[in-house]
Amino acid sequence: MSTIDALKTALIAAGRILVDEDQGDLIFGHVTARLPDDPGLFLMKPHTIGLEEMTPEGIITCNIEGEKVAGTMPRHFEVFIHSEIMRVRPDVNAVVHTHAPYSVAFSALGKPIQAIGHEGSLFCETLPVFSETSDLIVDQVRGKAVARALGDSNYLMLRNHGIVTCGRTIEEATVLALHFEKACRIQLLVESCGGARLVSTPEDAKAKRGRILPQSPQVFKYLTRRCMHRHD
Repeated sequence: MSTIDALKTALIAAGRILVDEDQGDLIFGHVTARLPDDPGLFLMKPHTIGLEEMTPEGIITCNIEGEKVAGTMPRHFEVFIHSEIMRVRPDVNAVVHTHAPYSVAFSALGKPIQAIGHEGSLFCETLPVFSETSDLIVDQVRGKAVARALGDSNYLMLRNHGIVTCGRTIEEATVLALHFEKACRIQLLVESCGGARLVSTPEDAKAKRGRILPQSPQVFKYLTRRCMHRHD
């Protein structure tokens, strides 16, 4: 299997995993993967289909300016989330953007994520938030603003909009999106009961981050297997 074929296979798996984990939103939401041999280009889920409907033939290629350079299907308006992050972050090879429902709901509270569960420990130290607009990121100016808000983090809350996660691989970015959404869901449960009285210590939270994040490739493989079993 060629490198591009492997990336397309991973993108397709990521889309199915995100939908299985309730991060699908009709035809919205998108995932990208940078081409290792040409870092100015990246593969992208096309518009007009669900995340779970991607096929190798349908995946499009875009450049760092956000222009579609290959593929027949339409490009998402919000391509600039991906292109502008990849422009300023050479360490980022994959980006996920979804309208994860618990994350959208949590963003309306204007609160930080607390180290309530394992997942909260991943995001409790800092929570970058993009709040310049809750509208779509439809041009380079807004894309650059998103990239600035992200900074050197691998996750970002878009207020009243959704989440962005990124990583060295599709596996990392996808699993981080799942952890992000679960952290928000758990905290919303606690907030509905009056708020957290007990949280992990900073030392425990740091230890958890070191144990959980490196397992992203294995988690991605498990979720891929689970998708196959479900749809079989």
